[in-house]
Amino acid sequence: MARTPKTTDQEREKSKRIGALRGLLPFLMRYKPLVAGAGVALVFTAFISLVLPMAVRRVVDGFQTGTAELLDQYFFAALVIAAALALGTGIRYYMVTRLGERVVADIRTAVFDRMVGMSPAFYEKTMTGEVLSRITTDTTLILSVIGSSISWFLRNVLLFFGGLLMMLLTSAKLTGLVLLLVPVVIVPIIALGRRVRKLSRDNQDWIAQSSGKASETLLSVQTVQAFSHEPQTRAMFADVTERSFEAAKSRITVRAALTVIVIFLVFAGIVGVLWVGARDVRADVMSIGELVQFVIYAAIMAASTAALSEIWGELQRAAGATERLADLLHAEDTVTDPAQPVPAVNPGRGELELDQVVFHYPTRPDAAALNGISLTVAPGETVALVGPSGAGKTTVLQMLLRFYDPQSGVVRMDGRDLRDMARDDFRRQIALVPQEPVIFADTALENIRFGRPEASDDEVRAAARAAAADRFISALPDGYDSYLGERGVMLSGGQKQRIAIARAILRDAPVLLLDEATSALDAESEMLVQSAVESLARDRTTVIIAHRLATVKKADRIVVFDEGRIVAEGTHDQLVAEGGLYARLARLQFTQGMAAE
Repeated sequence: MARTPKTTDQEREKSKRIGALRGLLPFLMRYKPLVAGAGVALVFTAFISLVLPMAVRRVVDGFQTGTAELLDQYFFAALVIAAALALGTGIRYYMVTRLGERVVADIRTAVFDRMVGMSPAFYEKTMTGEVLSRITTDTTLILSVIGSSISWFLRNVLLFFGGLLMMLLTSAKLTGLVLLLVPVVIVPIIALGRRVRKLSRDNQDWIAQSSGKASETLLSVQTVQAFSHEPQTRAMFADVTERSFEAAKSRITVRAALTVIVIFLVFAGIVGVLWVGARDVRADVMSIGELVQFVIYAAIMAASTAALSEIWGELQRAAGATERLADLLHAEDTVTDPAQPVPAVNPGRGELELDQVVFHYPTRPDAAALNGISLTVAPGETVALVGPSGAGKTTVLQMLLRFYDPQSGVVRMDGRDLRDMARDDFRRQIALVPQEPVIFADTALENIRFGRPEASDDEVRAAARAAAADRFISALPDGYDSYLGERGVMLSGGQKQRIAIARAILRDAPVLLLDEATSALDAESEMLVQSAVESLARDRTTVIIAHRLATVKKADRIVVFDEGRIVAEGTHDQLVAEGGLYARLARLQFTQGMAAE
């Protein structure tokens, strides 16, 4: 069921204020020369726009009182002013647009840099599709504002007040009549503007959910198809998309009504003022040129008012987008690096320790994934973690990688608390082979090199051979330069697993974490990879999660987990002799599995 945007609106109350756009200032201030240049060009073009009606007045009055030579000068002056206006506008457009593109690129980079470092706890509550929507949709809104709307807004503010001043200097009487109309125009802008703001936020929230649903579905499209779930998935996505459209339609309707009302009121007032001015011309109170000048200034002021009402909605949408991006940039992470980190031991010995660790996942606060776990793994020791699903085995690996921090207890590496070290520092000492191997949309060579980016091609190929991956990689159309497709769609499960193992071998770290590393391999590949893993683990601390008898039997020590606790430790023979959970798992999972094979 789709999540309604109501909660999101409540959580982001501050984004209803235009002041949220102040969040863009740190990014804008990096480029002060561009901002200053755009500002100068903006003021220059506004000034020229206000001078132009005076030139028109001279030309109009010149038809009656001026000589032909003087009239030519007036026309030439008007042409020069128009050229200056065109040049200034071009410069302003270049600087403002360039500034917008630069700032938005910086914001996207800053948000991505922040998001890629967030711990898994953050993504338990935030959909990746929504984050991507913020990086794309919201930054596009900000680009529109910085590259156009703010400049247009400031220009029209200058034209509004400048036009008002020039109107006053031209005819105080007619200006007074115009000012009587201002409250009539302002009231609907304020009233309907609030409605536009709310509908804009609803629209953006539904767009974010639509993006999130699409991302989630496409990343699992094979599962969707395998279960013939396409009709329900299409219906769900269509429903969210339709809700987004309905919110957009409502927003467009209100904004259109606002535009109609404002433009009609403004120009109706102009007609009335023009009627009074025409009577003053007939009474020789003012010249025709003065009336034309006043009308042009009135038109400038009216156009500015209409433009400001239009731009206001854009600024409100951008304020919401800015606030949402600021939420991501300032999102609190439960796992952070210390202000003054202690350096990891280098080279690392590989000693691991969990001391009375208690941990609850953020989304399951009432169930302890680990309940008072104490475990020490000596340097170079191979320890296998076994137990039923949900017993806490994978959680131990997540603790060792500091994806999460325990609610109580300490996790140490080489005698140092992980919380006292920078995460990227101690993680360099760890190589991981996850249960579900991650294959990037890149070549086989670069997928393996991901384990150690500075590795040479020869080192990559050596790691592939050690992981029994060289043969199938060489058989690909372009060998190691073959593109593996998104999430490795060109590879089988076993081939993906061998790529992941090669990546870990290449990393050459003192600690090796294997989470069902051979679960997707056939018997022949498993034998080859098992040999490579044993060779790799010989001089390294290795923690293995495995159900296969061959892997577990060769471990130095087996630790049995059940319901977040350690219930037994020992070698395979010791634990089988003791009976209990491990002996039962051995019979059910190992013996039957061997019979099936």
